[in-house]
Amino acid sequence: MLGAGALMSGGVVRNAFAAEPPKRGGTLTWAQTVPPDTLDPHFTGSLAAIKIHNNIFNGLLKVVYDGKAVSFVPDLAESWEMTDGMTHIFKLRAGVKFHDGGVCDAEAVKWSIERVKDPKTGSPHAWMVASLAGIDIIDPLTVRIRYSKPFAFFPVAMNGATGRAGTIVSRKAVEKYGKDFGRNPVGTGPFKFVQWRENEMIELERNPDYFEAGLPYLDKIQIKLVKEPTSAVAAVMSGQVDGMDACPFQLMPMLRSNKNLNVYGELEGNYSFLGMNNKRAPFNDPNLRLAIAYAIDRELIVKQGYFGDASPAYSLISPPMTKFFDPNIAKSGRGQFFDLKKAQEYRAKAAVQGEISPVYIATEAFTSNGGSGSRNAQLIIPMLAKIGIKVKLEIMDPAVLTKRRNAGDFDLYDEAWQADLDPDETIRPEWTTGVPWNFVGYSNPEFDKLILQAAEIVDVEERKKLYYAAEDIMLQKDAPIALLAHTKVFKIFNKRVEGFKYVPVDLMNMHTVSLKT
Repeated sequence: MLGAGALMSGGVVRNAFAAEPPKRGGTLTWAQTVPPDTLDPHFTGSLAAIKIHNNIFNGLLKVVYDGKAVSFVPDLAESWEMTDGMTHIFKLRAGVKFHDGGVCDAEAVKWSIERVKDPKTGSPHAWMVASLAGIDIIDPLTVRIRYSKPFAFFPVAMNGATGRAGTIVSRKAVEKYGKDFGRNPVGTGPFKFVQWRENEMIELERNPDYFEAGLPYLDKIQIKLVKEPTSAVAAVMSGQVDGMDACPFQLMPMLRSNKNLNVYGELEGNYSFLGMNNKRAPFNDPNLRLAIAYAIDRELIVKQGYFGDASPAYSLISPPMTKFFDPNIAKSGRGQFFDLKKAQEYRAKAAVQGEISPVYIATEAFTSNGGSGSRNAQLIIPMLAKIGIKVKLEIMDPAVLTKRRNAGDFDLYDEAWQADLDPDETIRPEWTTGVPWNFVGYSNPEFDKLILQAAEIVDVEERKKLYYAAEDIMLQKDAPIALLAHTKVFKIFNKRVEGFKYVPVDLMNMHTVSLKT
């Protein structure tokens, strides 16, 4: 039963007994507290961007949710045939056009995917097509994608939301705008890009030629870029905007209590963690890192840091990865967990004895659906004091923290990886040796070998064994990070917004949304 402020899972909120079809027209506004980096899907690493670009672009596949599990189904493709673990044949929809009038056919798909693979492009998502052997145009609406070896992550890579490698962009527009394509995105999606006013607003308008019959219903979408989360919450509460894409955990009770709002959200494919600089002393010592991992009381973090809207993270693999997640991991002895005695034992083995005073860099206290921020830092600091680590906290703007993190200029920092659909996505691009997002500098050849082996095996049980073995090395032997929590991710809308389909990968899909008048 959906009551005032109810927490709702997947599905569409719409009056099942209503005789009238969804209303057409209107402008939906949502408040977004994190600005996108670029609207070029082949370059973005930002979920703030993905929420927007998934309304502009399509992939060969799309991710759908039935309330229990996600699955991947054809999108630009009419059908998808996997002839073996390495060969995929896509029959494309006829008559699909880009917003600039160009035809989205086999040639367009081939060019777009090869753009990601081309080293000259420099896409951070090139790893998803690293073992791509070739793309064959069978006929104008049929493509064969060949990999040189099995790639279990393929369905995720080819979905147009979090995958990004399989998001199809307009060649004509890329060649026209060059590096400015990210500010002038052109796709095949239900909405066309209109304008981006820096630090103010991004506007989209209805694509009248969208291939899904009758969709979309809305005329326009306006994404209001609101820097302060409290201002965004106030705007939603007062009805100045129709919704918001994320909210600090500490403000969720206020939103849940508002009878005019619907709140969507549940545990998603994510994990937050405390990163430790493995490249320099004192955290180049695994004993010291293990001491920290065991010193953190995750139950307290969940209760006071995430206000109960999370669960302790023992493993990198999160609950929505149902085929791989161990629901009994809390009792298994695997992964990372709170054990002060073990923490003190590892601390006694550390190379540096006596008091240590590292610097912990963190963002502001208000956090939205992920990173620990200063609130969790303030909970972690007294925990580390119990093992002789006296932390100095530096609070800074997210942009400054990102610059420091990317340069390796930190001792400790907080982070969260979000919207992951497969263990390969949640481990390989973050923690294998030398990958761009491995900011802590973790490297273990045995770990790398297991992760790469798992990526080439389709059988779920065999993959699971390899991932568990790799996690045991990383989390219980090396501890380059200290896991904290798997968190809920929220979407909040005024009840006049109907037809929103929640998908647990932090999406704001407006394809089926309408406004009640």
